[in-house]
Amino acid sequence: MKFAICNETFQDWPFDKAFAFARECGYRGLEIAPFTMAADAQQIPPTQREEVRRQAEDAGLEVIGLHWLLAKTEGYYLTSPDAAVRRRTAEYLCHLALLCRDLGGSIMVFGSPDQRKLLPDVTLAQANDYAVEVLREAMPVLEDSQVTLALEPLAPAETDFLTTAAEAVAVINRVESPNCRLHLDVKAMAGEPLPVADMIRLNAAHLVHFHANDPNRQGPGFGDVDFVPILRALREINYDGWVSVEVFDYAPGIERLARESIDYMQDCLAKLDNPS
Repeated sequence: MKFAICNETFQDWPFDKAFAFARECGYRGLEIAPFTMAADAQQIPPTQREEVRRQAEDAGLEVIGLHWLLAKTEGYYLTSPDAAVRRRTAEYLCHLALLCRDLGGSIMVFGSPDQRKLLPDVTLAQANDYAVEVLREAMPVLEDSQVTLALEPLAPAETDFLTTAAEAVAVINRVESPNCRLHLDVKAMAGEPLPVADMIRLNAAHLVHFHANDPNRQGPGFGDVDFVPILRALREINYDGWVSVEVFDYAPGIERLARESIDYMQDCLAKLDNPS
């Protein structure tokens, strides 16, 4: 099992300090939120891209990709009725794919709930059409860059578009590209009708990336979710991607969240390997 952590977990820590601590905790991968580098990915120069990649490599980490793709940006929207906005959004996804590639990554998680909510007078059917249009337009650059966009279902508390894995898979099937796949997130799946482990098995054919957290918005092991059946299900489907820790509530402290999240998942793996 390959464990990664999202870099915004470390908040205002310098990258070299954050990356070194992540490696010390046992992580092997790093997921980057573009806004931690610049508000607009197009403004990140080659020198900065090279430096971040070097810092990760020096720490013994692999940059696996990006998430929070549209966070803190302006003018981009997945389901906008405005064709010009949709075109800009597709172009920006292409810029993000190049950033992802330059950092050494191959996965882009599309969550960004505030940039996909249904706008006034836009129906769900129209929103699906708009999203498919944007994603299709971006796919040639993602394919050329060998970057996969992982569409993330989010709970209704966060957005009203693509709130279930089934809805996300329907869009993925319409995009018709091997570089458009499914991302699953433990917190987001809390609203699904099936247990997380069953959702993993049900969506095995589309799953390319996975976020580990708890519905309480903290790390795995900080809430009530048992990760033993979750990690068992990932093993059963021969999942060979990353399990990446993503948290939203930093109250326990950065060090505790980073260290205890991976320690807990390693303990869960030990229980699978040595059942009592």
